[in-house]
Amino acid sequence: MTFTVNDLKNTFTRYTTGVTIVSCIPSGSDKPIGITVNSFTSVSLDPPLVLWCIDRHSGVFDAFVGADSYAVSILREDQADISTRFATPGNHDFLEGETDTMATGAPVLRNRLAAIDCKVEARHDAGDHVILVGRIVDCDYRTGKPLMYVARSYLTGPEII
Repeated sequence: MTFTVNDLKNTFTRYTTGVTIVSCIPSGSDKPIGITVNSFTSVSLDPPLVLWCIDRHSGVFDAFVGADSYAVSILREDQADISTRFATPGNHDFLEGETDTMATGAPVLRNRLAAIDCKVEARHDAGDHVILVGRIVDCDYRTGKPLMYVARSYLTGPEII
């Protein structure tokens, strides 16, 4: 390689992403957990599939890889604090009354720009991450401005109606 891991990280910061909280209820628990994720993308409309990636070193890796379903809450412009909270290692718990559920029972943020509820379709090993592909079973969306992330900073996208 002619580049370092730090070079690669700095290169990736040039790409603007949306910000999501992916959440599940771990097997054998009734307590929802979440993690900030920007490695989220749509895969297919037919069948309806999305994916996201989780680091093998994450403290919630086993919970998410073992879950049968997960939900994705797409964050609004005023939710940088929630993103930061769930991006902090060891902080994966929702506040009382902060979530609702959709079809699978996976938690979604009550206040969100959009939500996607998924059954796990596939898990793929990918280096130091696992790719979790989900089949969408429900979704919703609201008017607002999305929270975005670039160069290790938050910014706001345009109003989406």
